[in-house]
Amino acid sequence: MKNIKLIEVASEIGAGTRGASLGIEAIKIAALDFMSNFFIHFPSEKIPTENKLLFEPIESPYAKRIKGVVTMYERVSKAVSESLKNNFFPVVLSGDHSISGATIAGIKLAKPKSKLGVIWIDAHADLHTPFTTPSGNMHGMPLSISINEDNEEYGVHDPDDDTKKTWHYLKHIGKIAPKVLPEDVVFISLRDYEKEEKQLIEKFGMKVITTNEVRRKGTENIVRSVIRYLSDCTDIYVSFDVDSLDSSISKGTGTPVSNGLREREAEDLISKFMQMRKICCFEISEVNPTLDKENLMAEIAFNILQRSVNILMMN
Repeated sequence: MKNIKLIEVASEIGAGTRGASLGIEAIKIAALDFMSNFFIHFPSEKIPTENKLLFEPIESPYAKRIKGVVTMYERVSKAVSESLKNNFFPVVLSGDHSISGATIAGIKLAKPKSKLGVIWIDAHADLHTPFTTPSGNMHGMPLSISINEDNEEYGVHDPDDDTKKTWHYLKHIGKIAPKVLPEDVVFISLRDYEKEEKQLIEKFGMKVITTNEVRRKGTENIVRSVIRYLSDCTDIYVSFDVDSLDSSISKGTGTPVSNGLREREAEDLISKFMQMRKICCFEISEVNPTLDKENLMAEIAFNILQRSVNILMMN
């Protein structure tokens, strides 16, 4: 049986749309509505945020609030790493998806020798850099941070020296870079990305599983093939951005995209992954209740969270 620890990171400085910092509370409200005492069961740690930066002028247009992101990476990587060292299974609830780069850093701090695989369930590739970003929002960058990639070859911006220096520091947090090899990343339900990201996916031959493929082959077969694909990894991290769900249900997130997973498909996929011994950390991200009616997105996220944790407890 695994000892679960919840790590709550209500940070939204990496997003472009406001409101993701309220996602964790919305998930807790969903738990109350379902009369579940889930949140009383497990030890949890709340990480202080830098959301005050949202009220200050932006210094780095191509890596917005990057200094705050660095602070969050230091805090979150330390919390994740200490949880793992103390034999807890960290379940990270984060506001915006930029935090997943910090979670990955934390896993590597705890297990520097591990070959880490990443299952990225997301509509987006999150492979932008300050050189290629269309928006400057850092929730589009955590994977390029983790694979230590600038993608200058396809760059369209020339960020100032301060931004470049901070970006370099971010990629090298924990003095390990890259933290993940690009070929050890699997995208599921990826369907909305820019040509600069596509070049990286093609350059490294990163594995992409589309929504249609999930539907055609069934979740059981997808999970089997992913685990086979990542068979030489010693540890695997699962990151679930709720915008991987179809936009008909994922209204309560900043960047909804059509042709996504159905609730049941996401739940089946994630709970099957959680049965695998190598899974060492799970993260749910980007629930934004300010964009939602009836707290639907948070309820779906809570169902997936509860089912996943139940399976972890049984394993």
